Amino acid sequence: MLASTTQLNAVGSHLAELPGVHAMTDVTGFGLLGHLAEICRGSALGAHIVFESLPVIPAALPLAQQGFSTGAATRNWASYGSGVRLPPDLAPWQQALLCDPQTSGGLLVSCAPAAVADVLARFHQEGFAAASVIGQMRAGETLITVDRAAGMAVNA
Repeated sequence: MLASTTQLNAVGSHLAELPGVHAMTDVTGFGLLGHLAEICRGSALGAHIVFESLPVIPAALPLAQQGFSTGAATRNWASYGSGVRLPPDLAPWQQALLCDPQTSGGLLVSCAPAAVADVLARFHQEGFAAASVIGQMRAGETLITVDRAAGMAVNA
């Protein structure tokens, strides 16, 4: 936990210099879905994410699965959940993780498909081994759609 919470998001200044990076935010108090909703509203785009692609701290996973959550995750969902479509088989603990407020969260980056390899390489060079593609932005309604598994095609 200490390694994760003390890792600075200084990589963001390097990522901002890369061509094809369109938006970036730290995932903090509003959780992943809240910050993604802000990107959607600001860009007039929708988003699709795949739950199984999300990096999760391994020690946190069993606690989440046992139902440990924060009151803020519930309040976060109440504030923006109407703009999110979850699969009917998504477990409550999975929804809570999507809304979990982070005190030192990672970065959420939206970039052009051609920039994905460079963005991931920069993250990995800076010590963010868990950085991964979690979905894609889409034209249309500013709705976030979540799928549990990567059975559908996600363009990187």
